[in-house]
Amino acid sequence: MDQLSTTFGALADPTRRAILSRLASGESSVTELARPFNMTLPAISKHLKVLEKAHLISRSRTAQWRLCRLTPAPLKHAGCWIEEYRKFWEESLDRLATKLEKP
Repeated sequence: MDQLSTTFGALADPTRRAILSRLASGESSVTELARPFNMTLPAISKHLKVLEKAHLISRSRTAQWRLCRLTPAPLKHAGCWIEEYRKFWEESLDRLATKLEKP
């Protein structure tokens, strides 16, 4: 699977998007990331594995702590891809508006 598909697949889940939002503020331990969710640590770990496989996060171990941090490069790539389509739709809507304004 290509990187863009893997990124969007990882972003498809609201729990994973919430985890990324929390990591945008800085690195966090797995326990801290799991705190606001009503799920087990193994369930959170599965979400983290998906994010890690998509290269959206990196994990490290410091003493007894497993820390996670955001790796934003795949998000930038996805944003650029979306931006191209935003331009397309804006231009299409501008052409439509021009046609509707003509008598």
